[in-house]
Parts: sequence; C-alpha cells; structure tokens
Amino acid sequence: MAFTFNQKSSNTEPKYQQLVNAVVNAIAQNKLHVDDPLPSVNQVCEQQKLSRDTVFKAYSLLKKQGVIHAVPNKGYFVAATTRKVFLLLDTLKAYKEVLYEAFIKSIPENVLVDVHFHHYNEVVFSKLVKGGLGKYSKFIIMPFEGEKIAKTLQTLPQEQLLLIDWNIPSYPHKNVVFQDFGIGLQKSLEQVIPQIKRYKRLNFLFPNYTFHPKIAVKYFSEFCQQQKIPFEIISNSETLDIKAQEAYLSVSDRMLGHFLKQCKEKQLELGVDIGIISYNETPMKQFINKGISVISTDFELLGKKAAEFVTTDQELYYKVPTTLTLRASI
Repeated sequence: MAFTFNQKSSNTEPKYQQLVNAVVNAIAQNKLHVDDPLPSVNQVCEQQKLSRDTVFKAYSLLKKQGVIHAVPNKGYFVAATTRKVFLLLDTLKAYKEVLYEAFIKSIPENVLVDVHFHHYNEVVFSKLVKGGLGKYSKFIIMPFEGEKIAKTLQTLPQEQLLLIDWNIPSYPHKNVVFQDFGIGLQKSLEQVIPQIKRYKRLNFLFPNYTFHPKIAVKYFSEFCQQQKIPFEIISNSETLDIKAQEAYLSVSDRMLGHFLKQCKEKQLELGVDIGIISYNETPMKQFINKGISVISTDFELLGKKAAEFVTTDQELYYKVPTTLTLRASI
C-alpha cells in the first residue's frame, strides 16, 4: 500500500482532519497518484483504533473536495492530483484581502491553500515556515527584514519559494513579485506636484510602530528637496497636531484615523483647508468624505501573479506597478 496514516497523539487537530491532511500530503509528495487505492474504512479503523464515523467523515470531506472518489464494491481511489500551497502573510488588512481573494480565484480547484500570518514576529515566522517543510509543493511568503528571517528562508527549496510584496535586497531569491516602495512613491508624488504646492508644507505620517519599508522616507525626502517643498517626517501619532493649509501623506491607516478625527474636531475640509494622500487602496477610501487620494500597488494583480507561480512552475520576477488615484482629498 502506497499510503499509510500515522496519527500523532500530540497533534491537537481532530483525527478526521489528520487523516484528510495525510491523504492530501501523500498526493502532494507523489506518494499517491491518480487512481491509486486508499485503505478501506475498516482497515483504517482497525489499524488506527478510530471509529467508523471519524474515517467516514474524513473520506466524505475528501470526496467533497474532489480529492478522492468512491467506486461501489471496490473502495476509495485518488481522483485528482492535488497540491498544497503554504501562504504566509504579515497581517490581514483590507488590501491583503484583495490579494488573497485574487490568489484563491486564480488557482485550480486541485490546489489547496493553508494561509498563515506572522504579524512581524520572527519567532512565529520561523516556527510556521519550519513546520511546513516537506508538506507543501509551493511556499508563497510575504517577508520582512531580519537576520533570522533570511536564514529561515534559506531552509526552503528555492525553486518552490516565491516572495511577495517586498523585494528585500539582502534576500537574493530568484522568485519575487513585489511593489516598489521607493521610486514608485516618488513618481506617484510627481503626478500631483501642482496640488501639493497649493499647501505650505508636505508632512509624512510615518509612525514608529509601522513596518512600512523605511526606504520610502528616503525617496519622499528626495522628492521634497528636488521640488523645493517644505516637509517634515512625523513619527509620533500621540503628538500629532494637524495644521490648516498643510498636506499629509500617511502610510498607516491607524494614523489616517487620527488625522481624520482631528479634521472633524478642527472643522477642516479635505482638499480645501487641508490635504491628505493615503498609502494602500482599500474599498472604503473612495467613500470617505468625498474620497481619499491613494498611492497603491495593484494587490489584485499581485495575487494573480502569485497564483501564476503556483500553476506554471516557472521562475517569476515581476514588479507590480505603483499608481496614484487622485480624489478630492488633496
């Protein structure tokens, strides 16, 4: 028999889910192939001391997913080649949901995705990645800077690894789909120079708690210096005190919230008394007041390109364009 199920007492997952995972993993690792038989319900019950209900539940779920099919009087057989993908994101925000939905819609039904979040924690990142070794055909990972992160990524088969969203120079991996946090920002600001120069100063709301790449500060500063625009970098959200006739660029939606609250308290009208440009498009920003101007990459395209890496098995190096959506807020 090409497939055996070894349950682990230390595993907190339900027994039926352990059995489902075991079958899917065996297919992903080419230990099981299309039309290969699975152990009968009675065999699994007897060997693993499981109830019939548990095994039936697992096999029924696998049938529903199209992984296996049943042949009357013969048993269960592998129905399709199934692959498992490890998707590791930083946090779940509105624009990451756009990326995730585009990715899921663009992959075939026989590809199963396990999604995880590292929340910029190096220990969590390393634990999740190491726990996935040998279990997945592809690894789609949203990295962040850190010595331990680089070492952890090196443990993965490089042809199976795709880094998304951030192209970190110290991580020289061949498969990357990324946005440009430097030149992309600068070129976007160049499109609204007349609007920015209506204000006395351009302030960059870059809070000390953000994980937004710091290269953005460098390119923002260079832009303001080249255009002779007075500017300031504001990192403390607690002491934020917005001023009329000044414009702001925010990389943090949390800090954007502080900004909008003060606008309401000080009765400042966006695009008239004060200006704001936000980073990262979300579905709601077009409806806030008369619309918030946004600098953003195309997260839907980013998700589709990541799916392309899963389905084509080809090397992929792609920069997703950064664009500016001009609305009434600036």
